[in-house]
Amino acid sequence: MPNRIKTKKWVIYRHTNDLSLTITLAQLLKSSNKGVLSKRKKFELLMQLREMGLFNERNDDFPLDSINHNINHLVYYMFGYKYEDKFLFSPLGNLYLKRLGQKNKINKIFLTQLWGLQFYHPIIGGTDESFNLYPFRLIFKLLRDERIGNELQTIEVILLLVFVKNVTKETYDELIQNILAIRKLRDKKIIEIIKEDEHVYVNALYEWDYYLCKILESAGLINRDIGNEVCRLQHGTNTTRILRRNKIRLTDELIRYCDILLNNYPYTSIPIDLNDSGRMKIDIIKEIYGFFPKELLVEIGAKEESRKQKILELPRLIDEFSNNEEGKTWSPFEQVLTMGFNMFYNVEARRIGGPGNTDIECLYITLKEKFAVDAKSTKNKLSSLNSGRLRRHRNKIGGQYTIIVTPRYTPIVLDDISESKIVILLASTFAEFLYNCIDNNIKEIDYSIFNDIIINNFSTDISDKVSNITIERFGIKSTLREVA
Repeated sequence: MPNRIKTKKWVIYRHTNDLSLTITLAQLLKSSNKGVLSKRKKFELLMQLREMGLFNERNDDFPLDSINHNINHLVYYMFGYKYEDKFLFSPLGNLYLKRLGQKNKINKIFLTQLWGLQFYHPIIGGTDESFNLYPFRLIFKLLRDERIGNELQTIEVILLLVFVKNVTKETYDELIQNILAIRKLRDKKIIEIIKEDEHVYVNALYEWDYYLCKILESAGLINRDIGNEVCRLQHGTNTTRILRRNKIRLTDELIRYCDILLNNYPYTSIPIDLNDSGRMKIDIIKEIYGFFPKELLVEIGAKEESRKQKILELPRLIDEFSNNEEGKTWSPFEQVLTMGFNMFYNVEARRIGGPGNTDIECLYITLKEKFAVDAKSTKNKLSSLNSGRLRRHRNKIGGQYTIIVTPRYTPIVLDDISESKIVILLASTFAEFLYNCIDNNIKEIDYSIFNDIIINNFSTDISDKVSNITIERFGIKSTLREVA
């Protein structure tokens, strides 16, 4: 096996291994979305959890840190994210709560949540920034690999898996060979290897066996077999952890759906860049937590969610449109983006497209004024804009301004639109706003607030201002501190 730096590994959030506690807290938060989570309110939440038998605290003062940690658990497992003093549920988190009681569906939803989790994590720290992979895609790929019997053993996880920083088909095959080599080792050799860096290995064992496997098992994703004891590892001054030859396998009912996810969202995918200089961090977080694959909706028969899913596909569809070499103006992007602007009760949007035209012509009915919408992207980042050409497109329809909808761009693009009636709106930000409106059953979405932002912020990226609207309207107000 190759040498490696053993001190850097995956860090699995380990405040609780009780998924029922996490879900109950999510329900309580969902019902409190109009209230401030003051110290008194958080204390009340603790009391409710205690009465339900889901919370036991040795300290009679009931420290409020436990609520903070449990909300971090929701964040870690992609139920939603924190931003400043708010908590916003993700589309998959909302869907999970709506399907509670349907075990044959929420297990697939939770698996899908894990599919979107990347290292390093966008909010919860711990895992080093040098890690760049989707850890659970790799885990479940291994559980579908016949060469290792479609199973993972604790020993190979703590000796090999948690040190993987990135993965390609070549490094994956090397990992398989190393797993097979580990399985041939006797207990004595395993102990000898572990003693070389016991502190790191015992932490990996503790996070995997004592926390993650229990979460996955209670969520209905895996079956776990408890094996023979290999040794006991020191964990702190007076505590030991037992290393056993435990193993896990994917539950039979998830095999087909897991294969669908592996086929469409492979383990070799490159995670979203958290340090993209052309995007605000909050917009990157929105894209990550906006993962909402159509394959899941088909799998669980959630037809009523398809409209939301189409809106959340905006960023991907923009890329698809921009890379269409045949220039087919009937691209799915145009249909969905037009649908998005038509969701405003006082906007009428119509596709135009084609050379010399804006993509979408919009009428703001309240003021009887038109504006233009254009999707711009490249295979990488949007690196330039021709403001003169965009002005001509806008003048052709008698528009007051132009909205550029794009997944990402380089900062220099802002220079291209200086002193113009053009604004940039990130697709993920627009998609999240519309999704939350749909999910909260807002029948009449008023465009006026967008119009006010635009006319007062020409030549800028308005995404952060739209993000603030989303957080203010749909986030759960809290006083929860960020935990690194």
